[in-house]
Amino acid sequence: MLDIKLLREHKEEIQRKISRKGSDSALVDQAVELDQRRRELIAKLEDNQSELNKHSKEIATFHGQQKIDAIKEASTVSEKIKQLKPELDRVNAEYRKTMLAIPNPPDDDVIDGASDKENTTHHTWGNPTEFSFNPKEYLELASDLDLIDIDRAAKVSGARFYYLKREAVLLELAIVRYAMDVLTKENFIPMITPEMVNRTTMEGGGYLPSGEDEIYKTQDDLYMIGTAEQPLAGYHMNETLEASQMPLRYAGFSSCFRREAGSYGKDVRGILRVHQFDKIEMFSYVLPEDSKKEHDYLVSLEEKLMQGLKIPYRVVNICAGDLGAPASKKFDIEAWIPSENTYRETHSCSNCTDFQSRRLNIRYKKNGKSDYLHTLNGTAFAIPRLLIALLENFQQKDGSIEIPEVLHKYTGFSKIKR
Repeated sequence: MLDIKLLREHKEEIQRKISRKGSDSALVDQAVELDQRRRELIAKLEDNQSELNKHSKEIATFHGQQKIDAIKEASTVSEKIKQLKPELDRVNAEYRKTMLAIPNPPDDDVIDGASDKENTTHHTWGNPTEFSFNPKEYLELASDLDLIDIDRAAKVSGARFYYLKREAVLLELAIVRYAMDVLTKENFIPMITPEMVNRTTMEGGGYLPSGEDEIYKTQDDLYMIGTAEQPLAGYHMNETLEASQMPLRYAGFSSCFRREAGSYGKDVRGILRVHQFDKIEMFSYVLPEDSKKEHDYLVSLEEKLMQGLKIPYRVVNICAGDLGAPASKKFDIEAWIPSENTYRETHSCSNCTDFQSRRLNIRYKKNGKSDYLHTLNGTAFAIPRLLIALLENFQQKDGSIEIPEVLHKYTGFSKIKR
């Protein structure tokens, strides 16, 4: 949620910026108008309440005709208040709905563009993997080695679920331990988060009201998380922290649940786009002046983790039209996938500035003053996509899979073979 003062004083600038995201600039006009109406109603209510208080005192002290007149005046004012309160409630509800619909404006240095087709490559690391044989696609490799079972998962749960089996299970656990070891050395606090959150938390993260069709909801009005970012964003909800505590960094491990309602084509086959998967997510709370530096730092950690695995990748600069509602700036990392002869997204990293902290009321205190913290998030590893990259890039001519050396101490084996 944006500062209404910012909308009042810089309306045209905010309209221009959110238009770059493809958002309706008329939302800003609506918010400013509703805010003006809201303040007018509040002033009227306060004036009428003050007048009612005056008449109440008169009723207590006056006698005879004066008292009768005071009672009549009080009744008239009380009726006005009864009419104003529901009107204020209606305007407040509309105002909040409109404010929640306005996205975080993109940073000025975010490139223009309407979709992911206009994202640009920032830099690459490593060369695309070359083979002296015809490489197999990950599903064929996994089938040959009995590592992933999609058919039985479909029988039990439906499309876009999977069983991990045998060494693939140990490989996932190794990846989690590797990431957590790297991040705890960087002073991240390891967390296992709740996997259901309330609407306040989901709205606060900027995932509602837009995006509701992508989220699973329970009968108890709880939402299944799509990333540990959501419960980590809500962790300090309605708190004021000391500036000296910053930065606060968390590494959250969780299962994630996504409807993937809009996905189609070959991406729905296999484990690239699934309804449930495990992920380690980085989340930072920082002082406003440090958020750009923190964004670079989180991207550097994503790169460090990928370089440790020796998987070729590229870092992608996300254009304004491809930014989600909470992000002011975002980078993706895309891993090389040999079977597709291209890079596919495995990581994202976003600076959400004070957008989430305003919605969740998370402040810091410094020199007797308080203001909103900035929040950032970044993928450490999303397991299924990383498994795809590992299986394909490290396959051998005999159909076995070499395990990156950095994982050996966690897996207890250096190769998957039959």
